[in-house]
Order: sequence, then structure tokens, then C-alpha cells
Amino acid sequence: MSGQRLKVTLVRSKQGHGRIQLACVNGLGLRRVNHSVELTDSAAIRGMINKVSHLVKVEEIGNEA
Repeated sequence: MSGQRLKVTLVRSKQGHGRIQLACVNGLGLRRVNHSVELTDSAAIRGMINKVSHLVKVEEIGNEA
């Protein structure tokens, strides 16, 4: 997992999904629908993505330094 990068895109609105899921989306750095961020793959990031998997799309983009 070292160096692996993930592109995470918010595809559904975060409104009406509860405090914990809202905190996960905000923690991932996603602000609005269709906003994407590139994150380093880690257990913490994977856990947040797992909590909001119905709201986001995840792509592995490989080792880009």
C-alpha cells in the first residue's frame, strides 16, 4: 500500500446521511458533488471510504510521486 494513490469522487449529495457519514466525507476533503481528491492509500482512508461507499466513486491511480 505504500505510495499507492486513490482518486475519490463524491457522486451523491452528503445531505441527509447523518453526522458520522458527513464527518467522513469532510475528512476525505470532498466539498460538493463531482468534486475529486487524490489521497494516499491507508487503512484510515479505506475505513472512511468504506463508511460512505454509497456516496463516492474510488479509482486507484497507481504510484505517482
